[in-house]
Amino acid sequence: MKRSTAKFFKRCALAALVLTGTAFAADAGGPAPAFALTALTGEPATLSQYKGQVVMVNFWATWCGPCQQEMPLLDQMYKKYKPAGFTLIGVNVDKTAAPVKDLMTRKPVSFPVLLDPANQVSKAYHVDEMPSSVIIDRKGEIRYIHRGYRPGDENEYQDRIRQLIKE
Repeated sequence: MKRSTAKFFKRCALAALVLTGTAFAADAGGPAPAFALTALTGEPATLSQYKGQVVMVNFWATWCGPCQQEMPLLDQMYKKYKPAGFTLIGVNVDKTAAPVKDLMTRKPVSFPVLLDPANQVSKAYHVDEMPSSVIIDRKGEIRYIHRGYRPGDENEYQDRIRQLIKE
């Protein structure tokens, strides 16, 4: 293999490593998959109960450091935009509720936390990274997908939420 070709492949491999370690955001389209789960409180919950609102579905796990880092920021967004027709749903993918209850006791949030122990909803939304957030417009269409979390990502969330609230 020529040196220039080897350098090219090295650069491609390095670029791939850099890209896989960063947050990913994208616009999306199509209807949000319907779901019904049980809330941490034991109550049944469905996506359809939030019809007509801008909804952010945040997929997270207790073992995910970036998930825990963004939780208080998500809670602030929820409180700020809820009066304008926004809701946030935390969908936890842990296999059991015990670690979720423990974490929520130590770091409570005011938005609903739903349990997806079989990962049925996360599979329906093609979640392959924690945390992942999906923002759905008032018509039930997926408008934004964000994978991963880095400090400052919440600014992009808020821009998207404000935009959709105005529509």
